[in-house]
Amino acid sequence: MLLADEFFLIAHDDAKGKPRLHQSATGLGLAAGLLGELLLSRRIVIASGSITIVDRRPPDDALAHTVLDQLVGEPEHRLVRTWLGFLGSSAAESVGERLARAGMVRRVETRRLLRTTIVYQPADMNAAAWPVTRLRASLSRSEPLPVADVLLLALLAATNLLREVLWGTEPGVQHRLNQLIDGLPPPLAELARHTEAAVGAAVLSGRP
Repeated sequence: MLLADEFFLIAHDDAKGKPRLHQSATGLGLAAGLLGELLLSRRIVIASGSITIVDRRPPDDALAHTVLDQLVGEPEHRLVRTWLGFLGSSAAESVGERLARAGMVRRVETRRLLRTTIVYQPADMNAAAWPVTRLRASLSRSEPLPVADVLLLALLAATNLLREVLWGTEPGVQHRLNQLIDGLPPPLAELARHTEAAVGAAVLSGRP
């Protein structure tokens, strides 16, 4: 499962698909997940707050391909914070639809008066809970974690979602987690820092 997909499932209730975060924090976390996918596939690098494209070959995933095309098509915009904001406005729907195509969730529309609410309900509660279960077990057993998992944990920390993973774990797990996040490669660590700052700014501004 791709990085943003796992973030999406952790950020939503595994029974009804209700969000666990404010809308802006969810969107920013998912936007970071999409940029993280391009970092992990070595399509982009991040340094000094800017994104540089290093490989324009289309990724296999259609959504990742779309995000890379957007980056290529807007060469004048390179700031990480700009792209977090831009992608964050539609990331929940984009990633939700990707999960729906994979059969992981069902798109449910509810119409009330003039407003339509869209919720992506898990098709299987166990499958939806798996990212949390897997991360919690790996941390508790002190297993080596792939860099993609450490980035996911860093993004969960940046959006105040770590509680979902750390619930019921031993006190030492938090210390090990901090060490893992501190050891992230600089471009991934920088993405997590910009995400945390963007979420903090959104909270202070009162954005929904």
